[in-house]
Amino acid sequence: MKKTDLYKNERLKVVAQMKHAAGAKAPLGAAPLLDRKEQRRLDAERGLVPFAVKIPSDLASRLRDLANERQLSLNDLVTELLTRSLD
Repeated sequence: MKKTDLYKNERLKVVAQMKHAAGAKAPLGAAPLLDRKEQRRLDAERGLVPFAVKIPSDLASRLRDLANERQLSLNDLVTELLTRSLD
């Protein structure tokens, strides 16, 4: 490899590490982020199961806005709305 290729590869590694670190930052006052395995274990203990659906993007944005307005997680909001509509 050329010396410039080595520098380029090193730069790419550093940039990837920086992006990864930036994505892992939590807002101030938030609980520390859990890894996926730990999160799945906690969800299973609470009796939660993944349930993927496809909805129009405008409906998804309305749900996100409503969740932010009510200061709820999107999961909690969808659970509440589905429970109300099915009862």
